[in-house]
Amino acid sequence: MEQAVINTIECFADRRSSVLQNSKSPCFVRLLGWNGHCRDALLNMDAKLSQQMRAGKLYYARCAGLPKLLSAEEAERYRGGGDCGAEAGKKIRRTRQDSIRRTNDRLAMQLGEACRRAAEIYRSRRDSVTDSMMKNFIVKLLYWHDFVLGGLRQWNADSCIKVVADNAGKEQEYLFYYFLAQAGCDVLLLQSREDVQGAQNQALSKAAVIGEFSHAEIPAYRPCAGPEDNTGRVIVKIPRHPGRHSQQEPQHRQDFQYRQDSRCRQHPISQPAAEKSFEQLAALASSIVMITVYDKDGKSIGAGSGIMAGRDGYILTNDHVARGGYSYSVRIENDSTEYRTDELIKYNTMLDLALLRIQRKLNPLPVYDGAKKLARGQTVVAIGSPLGLFNSVSNGIISGFRMIDGVEMIQFTAPISSGSSGGAVLNMQGDVIGISTAGFDRGQNINLAVGYENIRMFLRGFL
Repeated sequence: MEQAVINTIECFADRRSSVLQNSKSPCFVRLLGWNGHCRDALLNMDAKLSQQMRAGKLYYARCAGLPKLLSAEEAERYRGGGDCGAEAGKKIRRTRQDSIRRTNDRLAMQLGEACRRAAEIYRSRRDSVTDSMMKNFIVKLLYWHDFVLGGLRQWNADSCIKVVADNAGKEQEYLFYYFLAQAGCDVLLLQSREDVQGAQNQALSKAAVIGEFSHAEIPAYRPCAGPEDNTGRVIVKIPRHPGRHSQQEPQHRQDFQYRQDSRCRQHPISQPAAEKSFEQLAALASSIVMITVYDKDGKSIGAGSGIMAGRDGYILTNDHVARGGYSYSVRIENDSTEYRTDELIKYNTMLDLALLRIQRKLNPLPVYDGAKKLARGQTVVAIGSPLGLFNSVSNGIISGFRMIDGVEMIQFTAPISSGSSGGAVLNMQGDVIGISTAGFDRGQNINLAVGYENIRMFLRGFL
């Protein structure tokens, strides 16, 4: 890895490296201290690199901190990545929260080698390291990787990825950013308060003094910001991981409202479309799929529904539908092909959402943008495959809004049954307002759906 001469924020912003190191080597730099010039330089870099990212020229991530807690369910999901080699890279590719468009063996090797190097340094710094400690460290690398690069849509030899971190403090965090640099990312650590513990002795990164250490606040990441723009909010933030039965209001709801209301919104609100007839809504079933779940022996262990969530093969369904599956088959209306896949791109147990990918161009349904607040009594249509009856259509109304395990759900009366989970709940304009997730056997037509706000948050970067 090239140790480039970078001693200012401007130098880092102007540097371009390729991910796979076949033309350029990435840089790993610490800027120590803070001064009056740094704030404007950072805001200028945010604006410049964000604009270039929107133009598809690079990927830019700024991280105010790394998650310190990993739920037991999430940790278990990453356990298979405990190998410090190419298999670890494959595990990243399989479980990461972004969209790698195509299988990339070279990428797997790159990530695996980066993982191995970071693990070797971690082990060498300790007198006694157990296998359990090593596995936990690798799990953190994979988990943090997904957290920081969650919106990355492609990764190839021409990609340029730039990561800026605010005040990395602990050695494991430092080794994680070293891991990203080894994997081909340009990494800049803004150490305004103090230097990273042990960084001076490891010679993994270059350091440049740009001011005195202080507790001056580093400006939050503002994708549309410049020196004169003080609007906007932190986009990359530490997520909460409440327990399965937490009654706490999800934290992402406020963030989503920002994206609707700010001038930097990613999903502009459009004018309400005209209502469709029930026949027109039923025709949208061509964008609803039936999913069969298989174990490692190829035995069917479950079934459900899903919706097309992106043109590049993305299928949105429930986490409880996809959970435990080794592979999946997807059937599409008026298409005789059975699409098999083992690509589970992303999942969220709390929201009960999961994202699969198949090798086919799709015609996705629009997800409601919140132009008008949903109301009780509003007519809805549900499409799914209850009891294996492919793409059944039913209608009903929104009967309420319920907080279930800390997540706000839409209660509706359109009949659903086992197998409907993951299907679409549509408004009369044909927008997805929810994903069917549960029904109550003790009551007639008492059904629940994950709402559009949580769906849009989960699909950020894929819509």
